[in-house]
Amino acid sequence: MMEKIFSPETYSMLGQWAMGFCKNLLVAVIVFLVGRWLIKWVKKLFVKMLERSKTDPSLYTFLTSIVNVVLWFTLIIIIISILGIETSSFIALFASAGMAIGMALSGTLQNFAGGVMILLFKPFKVGDYIEAQGYAGTVKEIQIFNTIIRTNDAQTIIIPNGGLSTGSMKNYSTEPYRRVDVNFQFAYGTDLEEVKQAISEIQQRNPLILREPVKGYPVAAPWIGLTKLGESGVEVNTRSWCKSTDYWTVFFYMNETVYQELKERGFMFPYNKLDVNIIKES
Repeated sequence: MMEKIFSPETYSMLGQWAMGFCKNLLVAVIVFLVGRWLIKWVKKLFVKMLERSKTDPSLYTFLTSIVNVVLWFTLIIIIISILGIETSSFIALFASAGMAIGMALSGTLQNFAGGVMILLFKPFKVGDYIEAQGYAGTVKEIQIFNTIIRTNDAQTIIIPNGGLSTGSMKNYSTEPYRRVDVNFQFAYGTDLEEVKQAISEIQQRNPLILREPVKGYPVAAPWIGLTKLGESGVEVNTRSWCKSTDYWTVFFYMNETVYQELKERGFMFPYNKLDVNIIKES
């Protein structure tokens, strides 16, 4: 029985298959070694191309990761094909696995898609000061799933890219100029013209405050006006334009200087008060 199963023709076929397989295996090993070297070479070449094109550094890791995955996947398919294995089944298997993983990691994939959108359309970049998702700070790093910002009090905030790419966001670094709005309250009966003259002198003394309009931007000369009649006094609004980098310097300058100088001149800053009238019954 054994002699019939293992006939000379069978041995010949097994030998030919083994020789063919060993040959294919040797070719596959060579292709793997050469392919691995080519992948490293292509990645280095790709990075140099990104550097020459002055691509945003935050894109380096993301783009090189995609290139690396594509190249290795291609190499694996080639090796499988050399070994004589049907590649269509593996591709179908990878597709099914990808679908299952996608359903299990829907939130993570949403953050991934958000990271792609941020890196492609660049609503902000590393170094910008933004306000989003209830936080404000300087962007330190844009990762594929999260964006890391640092607040003014040196806290590190990690924001998922999914909500960041679809929600509202303020980017304070895109425009070169900003308007500093500061409100002050003065007691009723205060001479408004004297208040405006005193504040105008304070604005004119600061060289960081712009005095002339800028072409192409809504920059205007300093402005002062009465905006509200409050319960305890009148509210005066001051508007001062400056460069974005000087915003906080001008903001604190206006608050501190107006309070100090106008107080010395005798102007009263009101506070909330309650008048109680007592009626004495006889």
